[in-house]
Amino acid sequence: MNTTSPRIVPDTMAGHATAAAILRSGGLVAFPTETVYGLGADACDDRAVARIYEAKGRPSFNPLIVHFADLDTLKQHVVWTEEAEMLASAYWPGPLTLVLRKQPHSPISALVSAGLESIAVRLPAHDTARAILREFGGGVAAPSANRSGQISPTQAQHVADSLGARVDAILDGGPCKVGVESTIVGLLDKPLLLRPGGITEEDLARTLGHPLTVRHKAEAISAPGQLMSHYAPVARVRLNATDWEPGELRLGFGDVDCDLNLSASEDLVEAAAHLFDHLHRLDAQGGSVIAVSPIPHEGLGIAINDRLSRAAAPREG
Repeated sequence: MNTTSPRIVPDTMAGHATAAAILRSGGLVAFPTETVYGLGADACDDRAVARIYEAKGRPSFNPLIVHFADLDTLKQHVVWTEEAEMLASAYWPGPLTLVLRKQPHSPISALVSAGLESIAVRLPAHDTARAILREFGGGVAAPSANRSGQISPTQAQHVADSLGARVDAILDGGPCKVGVESTIVGLLDKPLLLRPGGITEEDLARTLGHPLTVRHKAEAISAPGQLMSHYAPVARVRLNATDWEPGELRLGFGDVDCDLNLSASEDLVEAAAHLFDHLHRLDAQGGSVIAVSPIPHEGLGIAINDRLSRAAAPREG
């Protein structure tokens, strides 16, 4: 437990403006939703999103849910479908998350979707969350506001006890009413129940007019073990490269001569923020091998190495 006291922001118009200003500056703000308290960051700011993983001690770059204040803004970032319209009309704002294809032009950080071509989105119903999101004016990535593996927070004090000074501010909006995370439905193909929550499978099936496919024991939108099946560079990835071979595309870390550098100053937050973008950019050059400098296996480096090890894993077929 981190006992350092974080900043508590009141649930007032001035407090909402303060929270939005912190988000715009790249900071982290914990705020209540009807489900649990979320640890929010500007979803379009790579470095801010990387700070979420750092603050939570999240072991892998798992996809995050992006929260919006209104449907028009949300639709700018996803490929909207008829089934999405049916579910949104029935349950939004509320404790339902939809996983949809990401619009190619969307500026949402690749860290939010963990390199996948989809993003998870929702409109929360909590008045305080909606006020902050309206004041901010864009998408806010927000997993539960607790250290990874700990109990999800339903009160501001839970957040303070778990995260302490790792969060820049906590907007105290009182206890959450639902108390369990949102139901998650994938709409990339046929409707797929990815995580049960406050909205039941029976309710969803009744709204859609047919049963959903259910992924049993799903832990999240896409479990870490599924990540490689969705995204890996075309190029082979060589890890822990202390020198470069002829013809390799060079992804560096620290003071090295390379094509792209995750962080010349060896800042792991900066490295995490650059990871997916740099892999995409190097892969687009069409080389056969991307060689990567060693990354310290500590803090965010553990998550970076986890993602790189999946990218470097032997390919099937």
